[in-house]
Amino acid sequence: MVRQCELTGVSRSGLYYQARDESEENLALMRLLDEQYTRTPFYGVRRMSWWLGQQGYGVNVKRVRRLMRRMGLEAIYPK
Repeated sequence: MVRQCELTGVSRSGLYYQARDESEENLALMRLLDEQYTRTPFYGVRRMSWWLGQQGYGVNVKRVRRLMRRMGLEAIYPK
């Protein structure tokens, strides 16, 4: 198996890797982020995480950043 992976250029760990789907909680957070982004597109990651905290979701800034990046959301700001 090692030789086959070497020949094809695939790592052995990558051969068995299966991507996991997003959790239900993350999907709910993504829906909330999308709705809030349509209302306030100038909210960045920190303000979005603050807003989620006000709504009762204790969410880390890094998690909000990852979800917003995955959704392709970026704050609108003057240049």
